[in-house]
Amino acid sequence: MSEEHSTHVVSYKFNIIIWLDLLIFTLITIEIAQFDLLALTVIVALIVASIKTFLVGSYFMHLKFENQFLQRTVVGVALLFVAVLILLFSDYLV
Repeated sequence: MSEEHSTHVVSYKFNIIIWLDLLIFTLITIEIAQFDLLALTVIVALIVASIKTFLVGSYFMHLKFENQFLQRTVVGVALLFVAVLILLFSDYLV
């Protein structure tokens, strides 16, 4: 039994672009912490962190090149996490 693996090559330029995007989002996170947005501060910070998580998972962990089952599993876990956060914040805001 031999397993076939498709290889993918991502250029250094593309990796540097993703890395720069992550640095920019990190700076945005730092700037968000400087402002008092009340309850929105945490929500905006979580949205920026989610974007950074997507970039790391998709490109640095190569989830973009995996099969659909694994991609759907990751999306399902992310949706479950969002549902838990919504329940948490609904309890917190009441």
